[in-house]
Amino acid sequence: MLGANHPAAGGHPRSSWRRPRLFVVAGLILSIAAGALRADFLESLAGPKEGRSRRATSSHRIGPDGKYDPQGELDPNSNWDNKNVPPGETKVLMEEDGPGVITHIWMTFLSPEPHPWAKSGSADHQEMLLRIYYDGGERPGVEAPVGDFFANSFGKRSEVISLPVIVEDADSYNCFWHMPFRKSVRVEVVNESEKNISLLYYNIDWIEKESLPGDTPYFYAQYRQEYPAEKGKDYLILETEGKGHYVGTVLSVRTRSPSWFGEGDEKIYIDGEEKASIWGTGTEDYFLSAWGLKTTSTPYFGTPYFDQWGIVGGHTSAYRWHIQDPIVFSRGIKVTIEHFGWISPDENPEYKTHSWNEREDDYSSVAFWYQIGRPTFSARAPHARERKLPNLDTSFRAAALVKESNHGPGEAVVQKLFDYPEGQILYRPEAAEDAWIEIPLEVKEKEPLRLLLNMTRSYDYGQYRALLDGVEIAAQLDFYHAETQNWEYHLLDFWPDPGRHTLRLECTGKNPASQGHWLGIESVRLRERRPRVKEWAHDKDKDWKEKPTLYD
Repeated sequence: MLGANHPAAGGHPRSSWRRPRLFVVAGLILSIAAGALRADFLESLAGPKEGRSRRATSSHRIGPDGKYDPQGELDPNSNWDNKNVPPGETKVLMEEDGPGVITHIWMTFLSPEPHPWAKSGSADHQEMLLRIYYDGGERPGVEAPVGDFFANSFGKRSEVISLPVIVEDADSYNCFWHMPFRKSVRVEVVNESEKNISLLYYNIDWIEKESLPGDTPYFYAQYRQEYPAEKGKDYLILETEGKGHYVGTVLSVRTRSPSWFGEGDEKIYIDGEEKASIWGTGTEDYFLSAWGLKTTSTPYFGTPYFDQWGIVGGHTSAYRWHIQDPIVFSRGIKVTIEHFGWISPDENPEYKTHSWNEREDDYSSVAFWYQIGRPTFSARAPHARERKLPNLDTSFRAAALVKESNHGPGEAVVQKLFDYPEGQILYRPEAAEDAWIEIPLEVKEKEPLRLLLNMTRSYDYGQYRALLDGVEIAAQLDFYHAETQNWEYHLLDFWPDPGRHTLRLECTGKNPASQGHWLGIESVRLRERRPRVKEWAHDKDKDWKEKPTLYD
């Protein structure tokens, strides 16, 4: 399905007349769904419950030997209900005999940024690997980065408000999937970072049972990735033999090409069939949205993280829970999704733009399912070093250039902000007249690159035009935003000649809503294009100065 903002889509942008109507309909649907669920849940609560409730916790208790013991007694002199996990170590959160059912997992920990209690920062949740072992098995039934398991991909913290997974305020990680076990269960978190997991708190609620029915399925969740998605094959999310039902997907995509990536359909093969009997209409449609994706969170589906539409290097993560519509299989299931979408002409052998091209974006996923017995899915989560997305940028940091020769009238200072490694230049001219800033950059070889600015937008920032080596490549960049935020401004796709170049920003005024003409710049970046841009070389011999081009 075409993104509504794509010029070829023929649809209306999201600010069009459709939006209020869609919100009303969506609100009505969610209200009806919530009402039905509330009735079902409350009705089930009125029935008898078998078993005995228990909890595994980080709560600080002292045993008879005076050491920490989660089953011990309260230590009145301590409130240290958290644990630090050093790099390379594994923290066992729960290890119990069965039979039983885990009904809820809650955890929290410090974010990666430096903190008074972790001055060098901490592990991010992509570097933390969650593993759950059933019945003494050697292979974990659940193996996924903590963040991805809780629908928080790319190491970014995002709020999720759904039925089985809730990440309130982007820092309290809750899971309500039921996880039965017969003989035993072990829940652990592996620190694959070079920094501590700091201040890890957790509670795992479970019900001890006398027995479980013989056909009780186990809960499974497995991470997988392809950087980039393999050419000529649909991206594989899950393939397993056995009997069970598929209950959810978390899919994360880092785009490597301009424009909309999500024309690919989900294709689900049931019980060994050669042709998928469940075949969708587009990536956003599988995630129960339409005309593209945007940041949202609902009981059954959502897009917790979506940074910028259609850029090279954009990030999208989405979840889809099959709660009311589990995908049932008797002998096996194969869940895939196509990686097709719009593409720029310089990535097309015919130098054309159309919507049905196989793209080579970076994909990762977590599959969630229930299955009787052990699955045959062979995927394993790679180490956190390999889960980290490859760097695409040569960055020219602005913070090293705080001197009067690099800017016009006004003060320029280094400001620590967001997760900028060296901070940003905050340039504060008093007026638009003669306000400018320059950043030098150097190109080592002639190859296809995208030129972009990693900037800050804020309420008192101005409007500037961009010039490269004296050639205007953007007539007006508006750095105003009501809230202070990081934003990329993409300027040019080109094959620059090796040597030194200069990017200059000149103030042209300000947005009527802005309170000033300031500017915040972290870096100028040259971003890699896909290898096929170099292979086709459509623009190699074109002079970018005659017609500066940015593909979208």
